[in-house]
Amino acid sequence: MRHVVLFHSVYGLRPAVRAAADRLGAAGHQVTTPDLYGVPATDAVEEGFALLDKIGQEVVLDRARAALRDLPPETVLAGFSMGAGVAGALLAERPDAAGLLLLHGTGGAPDAVRAGLPVQLHLADPDPYDAPDEVDEWQQALTDAGADLTVFRYPAVGHLFTDPDLAEHSPDATAETWPRVLAFLAAC
Repeated sequence: MRHVVLFHSVYGLRPAVRAAADRLGAAGHQVTTPDLYGVPATDAVEEGFALLDKIGQEVVLDRARAALRDLPPETVLAGFSMGAGVAGALLAERPDAAGLLLLHGTGGAPDAVRAGLPVQLHLADPDPYDAPDEVDEWQQALTDAGADLTVFRYPAVGHLFTDPDLAEHSPDATAETWPRVLAFLAAC
């Protein structure tokens, strides 16, 4: 089984992130869920963006790096929305990552991808933060760079559709997502 670091969304370290970690842990993975904000999570996306602005992207990335410091090089980098971007941003610094798991947002630059890197994306279709044409370009770029990329698009759902405490939650899309995630991690 794998070590997985699971970065939270712009909302902060919400119960849904801890529940996801518990789900992955029950499958035998060792999961770390760092608090990149150091303050309580919020229930409003606007407040989440305000927290990110106040804390700063560089501090968030430094906290993510600190969370990875004692984890094995082959740790799977994973994240929800903003956390997917954090995971992708750290890929260049973690070339031996066993995989990149992106929930609700893209992440990772083509120049950071090694040939054969397992990458899985789960995204609303359409997603308010990732335009379809931008996702298509990102997908092509990662594939051209050699990533073993699988993209799952979930039509007519909200952005953070796996979070049961948000209005955009979709039980059906969530039920499809987690078996795919577990299969991905088992194959990494």
